[in-house]
Amino acid sequence: MALVAIFLLGMGNFAMLQAVRKSGHPMFRRSPWFVHQLGGRVTLVTDFMLLLTAMLFAAQGGQWSAWLYAGYTAVNAFGVWLILTRRV
Repeated sequence: MALVAIFLLGMGNFAMLQAVRKSGHPMFRRSPWFVHQLGGRVTLVTDFMLLLTAMLFAAQGGQWSAWLYAGYTAVNAFGVWLILTRRV
C-alpha cells in the first residue's frame, strides 16, 4: 500500500513541478545555471531520485518512507501554491 501511495504522490509532484516550469514565474527564470541545464530537467531528475529512494525504502518494509514522502509532497505543494498564486 505504501508503494502505491508514494507512486501517486510522485505523480502529483511531477505535475506540480511541470506547472511551475510552465508558469513563466520570474523566480524560476532567475534560478542558477544548473537548474536550466538540460532544459530545466535537472529538477525532474532530482525529484525522480527522491521518488525512487522512497519507493525502494517502502519495498524493503520501511513504511515510514511513505510518511516522509507525503511530508515532502505537502511542503512542495505549499511552495507551488505560493509560486503559482504569485505570493513570492
